[in-house]
Amino acid sequence: MQNPVIMIRLALMLALVFAASAGAASSAEAQQMARAESLHEFFDRVTREQRSLSPQAMSAAMLGSDREAEFLGRLDIPSVEGTRTELAMARRHRRELAGFDRDRVSPQDRLSYDILAWQLDQKIAGEAFVWHDFPVNQLMAIHNLLPGFMTSQHPLRGDADVDFYRQRLAQFPAAFGGTIEVVAHRAELGLLPPRFAIEKTIRDSRAFIEGPAAANPLVTEMLARADRLSVLSEARRHGLEAELVESVERYVVPAYQALIDYLGTLLPEAESSDGVWRMPRGEEYYRWILRGHTTTDLQPDEIHRLGLDEVARIEAEMAEILCAQGYCDGSVGERMAALNAEPRFLFEDSDSGRAAILDAYRAIVAEVEQGLDGWFHEGPAYELEVRRVPVYREATSFGAYYMRGAPDGSRPGVFFANLRSVEEHPRFGLRTLAYHEAIPGHHLQISRMQVMEDVPDFRRSVRLHAHAEGWALYAERLAWEMGFHEDPFDNLGRLQAELFRAVRLVVDTGMHQHRWSREKGIEYMRAITGMPLSDVEAEIERYLVIPGQACSFKVGMMRMQAMRERAERSLGEQFDIRDFHRLILDSGAMPLELLDQRVDAWIADSEDSPT
Repeated sequence: MQNPVIMIRLALMLALVFAASAGAASSAEAQQMARAESLHEFFDRVTREQRSLSPQAMSAAMLGSDREAEFLGRLDIPSVEGTRTELAMARRHRRELAGFDRDRVSPQDRLSYDILAWQLDQKIAGEAFVWHDFPVNQLMAIHNLLPGFMTSQHPLRGDADVDFYRQRLAQFPAAFGGTIEVVAHRAELGLLPPRFAIEKTIRDSRAFIEGPAAANPLVTEMLARADRLSVLSEARRHGLEAELVESVERYVVPAYQALIDYLGTLLPEAESSDGVWRMPRGEEYYRWILRGHTTTDLQPDEIHRLGLDEVARIEAEMAEILCAQGYCDGSVGERMAALNAEPRFLFEDSDSGRAAILDAYRAIVAEVEQGLDGWFHEGPAYELEVRRVPVYREATSFGAYYMRGAPDGSRPGVFFANLRSVEEHPRFGLRTLAYHEAIPGHHLQISRMQVMEDVPDFRRSVRLHAHAEGWALYAERLAWEMGFHEDPFDNLGRLQAELFRAVRLVVDTGMHQHRWSREKGIEYMRAITGMPLSDVEAEIERYLVIPGQACSFKVGMMRMQAMRERAERSLGEQFDIRDFHRLILDSGAMPLELLDQRVDAWIADSEDSPT
């Protein structure tokens, strides 16, 4: 059998020789087309190879194809060797990418090249810090993410999917065992999570397996889906509860107990709740992780000063509005805390009150979706639903989050609101949260990205916080410009949310760079924002286990605002906000430094175009 690689190379050489006979110009064009095609194949291979390390990612990519059965019954199994394989793969992909002539491909391919190069370079630059993250933490770890994946993303289309579901339940011991392995490896290197993260993971893991297996969400949620969808045979539905109970008792409970037992052995060593400066090369690690999250070269001290300046500016705007409404005494934080406690701004603390909160969010989203004309050329690419965060995840989940849908519209995007406390959803804060998570924020942004045409597949799923969260925060202010914050209290809610993001710049850099204690971070955030103590503690502990990510929101927003202002100044009456928003959204997520270049090129092209 002939070597296919040699045959492909021979075919390309023959194509180039043939093109040469048509003249120099057509030869260059043929070379570019051949190279572009080869580059597309490379992008596809990179995506396949990266996904091959994650059966869960492969199952999503293969859903509905002839190969889905290869992956639907498998879970991701963490391992030390797997982490090393992932890093080695990144180095190999970067060497292969460098073999392509970037200057001889189309502008769209060049952008794909640059985005992938940036991601690979960033990963490789962090090789010394590959063990510095915390696979076990109170927010986003196997004990709460895996049940969420099982109940929300595992498909249920018929009896076969129940079999795959049970196969995945049977892999819980391996997945949890792999997590213990990678945490133990970090512990040997002296890289332990903060003490509170271990304590809360133990607490929440125990809570998850307390009580009878029949009451476990891995049983009850699947039963509820089966009843709602009515896709199972009568016999399978009749025996489903017994099957799931048996799997939970046999596999899930022992897996959680093994994690609980192991983490208990770490508690005597885990005495610190300080920032990453306490870790080996901690300050260097923080600079690297900040670049990854903000996609800029801003240094910790610069971000800290930026945060302090923004806090002062936003506080001044809020103080003016508050005083105009009769709230003139005390700090802005104190006045907002008092406002948040007023009964007129709170929903009833009951099931009906929580249902009313969801209905209010749905009304806000429906209203703003009808008001996109004049601001966007296109709306969201598929439907959106507003749902409550599952009760079993409320205690440790974010206050709200967005889950992307399926590009073909078979699964809607979902805006999840955490209803653990009605105080977290005052009426004056509803609009801003809906605009951030739904429209014109994440739902509009991510759905548009997922349906991009003529780009490699990785461009439709790339995750870069500065672009994603920067846009969502930009969208909060944009909704105000669009006229959806006419009530002064709603505008206070918007400014409070922006103030909160500015405070994040201060406390994240304060704890990880300036060695603030956890308690100092809590004191500062509570004094400035007026947020409830429980919310502040959860936020501060989030920044301690996910360093740098909280800085991406405000940095991204401010860079996008600066890009827009630059375009408005340069283009004057030629500036069309719809074209600007299409430029930001319809090429998908990218590092801000690349987005800056793209905006500048658009400005130059627009200036050269006839009016």
